[in-house]
Amino acid sequence: MTEDKRNEHGFVGETIIGDEVVASIAGLAAQEVEGVGSLGRSAVRRAIAGAFSDAAEKARSGVSVEVGKRECIVDLQINVLYGYSIPNIINEARKKVAARLLEFTGLIAKEINIRVVGIDIPTKKVQPKVE
Repeated sequence: MTEDKRNEHGFVGETIIGDEVVASIAGLAAQEVEGVGSLGRSAVRRAIAGAFSDAAEKARSGVSVEVGKRECIVDLQINVLYGYSIPNIINEARKKVAARLLEFTGLIAKEINIRVVGIDIPTKKVQPKVE
């Protein structure tokens, strides 16, 4: 017996959103948060390894995901900008990533695990944003 996969519009088929797409959305969403520097390795390790990847690859760098049919788990490695409150950044990043994933893919972020791996020093002097 086959299952009829018609949606509310009468179309038949299954949609699969690739892990790379979910990882890119999560990475880009995290970078929308003020105080998030870069994703992935610390600034020193990035400088040693070089930065010769395209924009999509950079958005996925430091992001791993497990994607199910309706939920996903996101693991992020981020660098924060010096002068910002890390707990505030983490809280805002979780909210932003969860909202963007739901908005763009319909997936519910079951877990968003964030590991701060470094601090980026801005090129111009900033006033600390810690309250």
